[in-house]
Amino acid sequence: MDDFIDRYGAERVWAATVASLAAVIVLGAVLFPQRVYVDIIWQYFWGPVVADAHSWSCVAWAGGDQVPCGEAGTGAGPTAEPGYTFVSYAGYIPTLVLMLVGVIFLIRRLEIERYRAGFFALFPFMLFGGALRVVEDANAAAFEATGEMAIQLPWSGLIISPLIYFTVFFIALFAVVTAVWLDRNGYVSGYEYPLAGIGTAALTITIAYLAYVAATEPYSEFYPLVPLVILVGATLTTAITWVAIERYAPELNRGTRYMGVVVIWAHAVDGVANVIGLDWATSLGLPANLVPKHPINRAIANTTADVLPADIVAATGSAWPFLLVKIAAAIFVIWIFDETVFEDSPRYAILLMITVVAVGLGPGTRDMLRATFGV
Repeated sequence: MDDFIDRYGAERVWAATVASLAAVIVLGAVLFPQRVYVDIIWQYFWGPVVADAHSWSCVAWAGGDQVPCGEAGTGAGPTAEPGYTFVSYAGYIPTLVLMLVGVIFLIRRLEIERYRAGFFALFPFMLFGGALRVVEDANAAAFEATGEMAIQLPWSGLIISPLIYFTVFFIALFAVVTAVWLDRNGYVSGYEYPLAGIGTAALTITIAYLAYVAATEPYSEFYPLVPLVILVGATLTTAITWVAIERYAPELNRGTRYMGVVVIWAHAVDGVANVIGLDWATSLGLPANLVPKHPINRAIANTTADVLPADIVAATGSAWPFLLVKIAAAIFVIWIFDETVFEDSPRYAILLMITVVAVGLGPGTRDMLRATFGV
């Protein structure tokens, strides 16, 4: 295998692998539509997206139609529920690995340096991913209220997990290539400036759309106290954590430096957004507290409610341990990414740091904006 890669080049082997896998999947779906498309692709990958888009708890394949399970007659095909399964994970994880390998090849090809500048320039895209997901939450709210989607399938599927990760990835990829081109041709003094500008523009347009929906549609409403409380809470949590690290364990952030602040803040936003949204949303004007949409959040909240006395849960809520878990995870990441990691493999270290921040800030931004716009 090593001789084969050396002969043809790693990039060509990667491209051939991606093309071959895509061809096998498409050919299998065409030749064996029931076995490959319906029983595998639809049931484990597209069906959950359809259910999520309609806010259905279950969707059934009924002779080519996709209907709620309760409306499916006898003899209906497979069913699907929103979320992930072991089968879908088995498909998404290798796909993610292939994409990351492709990103590494692209960085080499573009000869991108100044990785830390790129890390901070990509920060708006991490906020953009969460905001874009709320567009689909608003779309689902529109369907529940009116029976019609503002954005129809299959297009709305592109902003539903997990496909939204690929959507944001390709938008960011386009932005990186454009920014590097502008830099190499002397239009800007650094690729990070147009890169951050494109991400900020995408984020601004997305939030403007959500604000427009809240101002014009009855199924969405603006709750300004929500983002204020969450952002202030996350920033205070980050400041306290960072000061404690600097005073008692300054060696932890010698590798990440100020990127560590971003890591902590990203996961603090996720943690505080969950605490506010799940336990205190009604105190900020929402008609009801939000329902956790991630299994980890739900498990922590349920465990807290089961373990602690009811009067304590009533006074403190059940989601606050999630914030502690998120901060502990962020500190652990900062500790792992020490100076030697960045010295030995700066390219890989930055890619992993971007992934770590996106994992916290994407869901956190979504939860915050879901509550902000009441969807």
